Amino acid sequence: MIVSIHQPDYIPWLGLYYKMAHSDVFVYLDDAQFSNEAAHNFNVIKTPQGELKLKIPVEYKFGDIINDVRTRDELKWKEKQMKTVELNYSKAAYFKDIFPNFKNVIMSKYNSIADLNIAINYFICDGFNIKPQILRSSDMDIKSLREERVIEICKKLDATEYLSGNGARVYQTEEHFEHQGIKLTYLDYSPVEYKQLWKDFLPCMSVLDFIFNCGFDWDYVEQAVGSQLNGNR
Repeated sequence: MIVSIHQPDYIPWLGLYYKMAHSDVFVYLDDAQFSNEAAHNFNVIKTPQGELKLKIPVEYKFGDIINDVRTRDELKWKEKQMKTVELNYSKAAYFKDIFPNFKNVIMSKYNSIADLNIAINYFICDGFNIKPQILRSSDMDIKSLREERVIEICKKLDATEYLSGNGARVYQTEEHFEHQGIKLTYLDYSPVEYKQLWKDFLPCMSVLDFIFNCGFDWDYVEQAVGSQLNGNR
């Protein structure tokens, strides 16, 4: 059984969904510490002027976990962001098909930034027909950190393989996983090119850029990544 783990980020890039698509179980690390520098409350879209950051105002203090951070909806950020998205993507091929339902997800009320981000990802995964079992670390009563925490989650789920992002190479040791009977695999996903609005291609945009321009065409993503990697993950 393949397990992957990731913190709940705001409208993330296609790479996260590629990881989810290649997992049997996906765990949201929603009780990790909130970081204003991570993508927990922001991401980027493409505009005629280039990259634009969409950022959610939040209320938090240092040390708060993602699941306890409240979005400051009283500032009307949702309405402002939806207008920004509409302004920049209204001419995209699939915008009219997808935007109304996406907007409904955004405009709903949530208890935390984690709940919002996870709800968005359910919507995107449903569109792509990506269906791993989805769990939250906050429901697992695990107190360890970093690599030890990852291994503990994998053991709790009887994982035979852990599918990791490349960024974790700096603190993970393959032998530590092997000693627990878990294969450590790194997902070498590279951004794939697709049709965009506005001049030259910009990689690593929010998934919104792909779905508004290309629809929920997951077969295209798999084929493009497979071509880059010569059929190997």
